Amino acid sequence: MATTKWAVDPMHSEVQFKVKHLMITTVTGYFQSFHVEAETEDDQFTSANSVLFTADVNSINTNNEQRDTHLKSADFFDAENHGQVRFTATNYENVGGDEYQLHGDLTIKGTTKPVTVKVEFGGIVVDPYGQTKAGFTVTGKISRKEFGLTWNAVTEAGSVVVSDEIKLQAEIQLVKQA
Repeated sequence: MATTKWAVDPMHSEVQFKVKHLMITTVTGYFQSFHVEAETEDDQFTSANSVLFTADVNSINTNNEQRDTHLKSADFFDAENHGQVRFTATNYENVGGDEYQLHGDLTIKGTTKPVTVKVEFGGIVVDPYGQTKAGFTVTGKISRKEFGLTWNAVTEAGSVVVSDEIKLQAEIQLVKQA
């Protein structure tokens, strides 16, 4: 059986992360440069032979240049030595209807850990230009400390500046490759 290859449509996709700041508000960041490719057994995305996601750490944007520079430093992502975040799927599992779980290995700052994210399959359509596209909403949570992102500070009142839990959110549109 022939496989179908898919690649991200970056104009209609976004990858963001959210973290609690001072435990009272949430800061949102984006990876402005990322890549997703997938291979399926058919055109319906009921199964996936492979899914690979990579993001350029130097493309982090939290709408604050000073914070972005700090995130790229050795205190956090260490972009100079670890310029890429990488997720390689090991299993794409239907858990009912359009709901899936994507299991795989996430590598951040040289540390690889198994991670599972929720995937809501939005469907497949042919756009006005004749391209077949598949849409997904991906959500998940990770512990930043498990990946060596351990920097933190404490306020005078004893509050933590940055939470350990990072929420992941992505809207991904893939284009079927000819």
